[in-house]
Amino acid sequence: MTDLFRVGVIANTHGIRGEVKVFPTTGEPERYNYLKEVILDTGKEKKTLEVASARFFKNLVIVKFKGIDNINDVEQYKGCELFVTRENAIPLGEGECYIADMYGMKVVTDKGEDFGILKDVMETGANLVFVVTHNGKEVLLPDIPDCVKKVDIENKLVTVHIMKGLLD
Repeated sequence: MTDLFRVGVIANTHGIRGEVKVFPTTGEPERYNYLKEVILDTGKEKKTLEVASARFFKNLVIVKFKGIDNINDVEQYKGCELFVTRENAIPLGEGECYIADMYGMKVVTDKGEDFGILKDVMETGANLVFVVTHNGKEVLLPDIPDCVKKVDIENKLVTVHIMKGLLD
């Protein structure tokens, strides 16, 4: 299990007062309205930054960090990722799980056969797509009721039905 969840990537600076344009990578961008702190990953170190303000502009969030008041102080962070801790993640509803906790899960068929390992989860407009390593190849399985039968986080197991045509 991971302890950090990515919530955005700094796309660029905004103005000269230290604000940045953030591309949100969270399913709920409105969380920036009440986000108190983020962890900035510079590639060399991780820094905790306090969020002073956030506002929305098109598909981006304009974020101001406390104590950073100059464009020169944030310019170096372009392209850096922003994370929150598991404790600050959006609470889960009944039967939900964090996508990050699914990586590496064993995938079996509804007939009890080993199928592969869950390598990645892609978010599409319609549904999630599970990327599963099967016999050395990547297989894409849509997260729909006809295909994904059960996700058991506790036992790290995904049960799937291989629909006709998925392996062609």
